[in-house]
Amino acid sequence: MRGVYVTMRLIIPAVLLTICCYAADDLAPQINTVTPRVVKPGDSVIITGVSLGEEQVEEVYLSDHKFDMKVKVLEQTAKMIKFRVPPFAKPGRMQLLMLMKTVKNEDDPKLLELPAYLLIEEVSTEITQVQGQQDKGKKTTEQQKP
Repeated sequence: MRGVYVTMRLIIPAVLLTICCYAADDLAPQINTVTPRVVKPGDSVIITGVSLGEEQVEEVYLSDHKFDMKVKVLEQTAKMIKFRVPPFAKPGRMQLLMLMKTVKNEDDPKLLELPAYLLIEEVSTEITQVQGQQDKGKKTTEQQKP
């Protein structure tokens, strides 16, 4: 009798945990990877995970906790979201936010803060010499050699 009690005591929590995990996959998005982690305005970012489809996630935002920027989603599947960093994004550390689709019974949209961050770097403006002018200078130097 004691063996049955111990077995049931171990099996019931395991079954409940399994049911909860499968139910959670359908409801709450979970992120596995964000690539790349360091970006510049205009770059594309790919998020992988579960429950990321259009049925669960309506919009994606980047936030510095003062200003939330909506990003343009380029591709979206149940396991991946690809988006573009807005060209007006300021340098700094930004957190990913997702606006969840509203359920029939709920009127309040839910904004989910995810434990995923991007570092937006400043766009560098470098002045480079035009290739045609460099080649022209090399030819004249070479031509002067006897």
